Amino acid sequence: MRIYNLFPRLAGPFSAWRPHLERAADLGFDWVFVNPIQQPGRSCSLYSIKDYFKINPALLDPTSPKAPEDQVRETVAWAESLGLKVMQDLVINHCAYDSPLLKQHPEWFIKEKGRIAHPFCVHEGEKVIWRDLASFDHRHTSDPEGLYQYCRAVVEHLIGLGFKGFRCDAAYQIPPEFWRRLIEETKRAHEVIFVAETLGCSVDQTRETAGAGFDYIFNSAKWWDFESPWLIEQYNLTRELVPSIAFPESHDTPRLFAECQRNVDALKQRYLFAALFSAGVMMPIGYEFGFEKPLHVVKTTPQDWEQTEVDICDFIRKVNRIKSQYRVFQEESITELIDHPNRAVLLMWKASSRNHQEALIILNKNIWGREVFYTEDLYRYIQASPPLVDVSPEWPQAYLPTPYHFELPPGMGRVLVADV
Repeated sequence: MRIYNLFPRLAGPFSAWRPHLERAADLGFDWVFVNPIQQPGRSCSLYSIKDYFKINPALLDPTSPKAPEDQVRETVAWAESLGLKVMQDLVINHCAYDSPLLKQHPEWFIKEKGRIAHPFCVHEGEKVIWRDLASFDHRHTSDPEGLYQYCRAVVEHLIGLGFKGFRCDAAYQIPPEFWRRLIEETKRAHEVIFVAETLGCSVDQTRETAGAGFDYIFNSAKWWDFESPWLIEQYNLTRELVPSIAFPESHDTPRLFAECQRNVDALKQRYLFAALFSAGVMMPIGYEFGFEKPLHVVKTTPQDWEQTEVDICDFIRKVNRIKSQYRVFQEESITELIDHPNRAVLLMWKASSRNHQEALIILNKNIWGREVFYTEDLYRYIQASPPLVDVSPEWPQAYLPTPYHFELPPGMGRVLVADV
């Protein structure tokens, strides 16, 4: 999966989505992920859903004679005409605190001291409470079948609008047996995929959730320092269970361009690694232009579209083409880090478990300076017979000499593939 995250609040009404969808298709993405489009509650947060069966008025074209649902279907159909499947956030771990559901079905919600509870998290040692949200009680409700059937109806409604997949928000907060039933019953009737958002949970929670039938989970490659062992350890713990999706930034994180002091090489470095590390990759709207304003589920508007001098579209297009052409980059391939004398260079070996493809990724960790990679023989790192082919998105070499010496510009990655 090569996923472009079209953030509704930045893109604006459905009628304005076409150029963004066309750009996503041109960049080589095959999926578009859309954050919630349902009617929000009083807080106006995309993730505070008041009515799951109505469309957010802010996304509708008031001049269109078409019904809200038809405006959605028309937009999804346009995406599909470009070769893009569309997935939407499935937010069924909580709803808006001012949703009618709280009065209609109070038994569906977690209670604290007699009141319906708000979800919370602990951030940097402090408890953060989302007071605009109410937590569904999937584990202990007195009406589990009623709550399940409601969620099932939400899924059917979204499928009826044309969506072919679901990114399941905070999936680990809902029991695996709930997901197993929902996924099995839905897939019996429709060709759809389910992706679990498991960031921030333990490895055991990730494995338990992944085992409920999800097609993909998200991994934490965005936060890796290119050195610590934890990412490869986590990757190997779930690699044979379910494929994963990496991302250089998301709608929940700061913009990488701002984090890296407006370094374009950092944008390229992180996208290349995210795209080739695991089976799937996801990139949010604006990354290709070096946007710096974080996406906000309440405050972002189309007026936040930034005019920049950055444009890495061609680079992203080339990386996506590499990913689409080589099986080793389309699966949770066998992956190992190889020691190298220059600690500022990442040397990663990958091997497909489904065919005989192998790959070497040589990446300059340093986004501010040049680093030298040298080896007596590239073939010492792979098991396949020659040749190794340089398929790098920038400056690919037609001939790989022995010994091999390359001075890597800041953040640059070399991608070498042995295709037996």
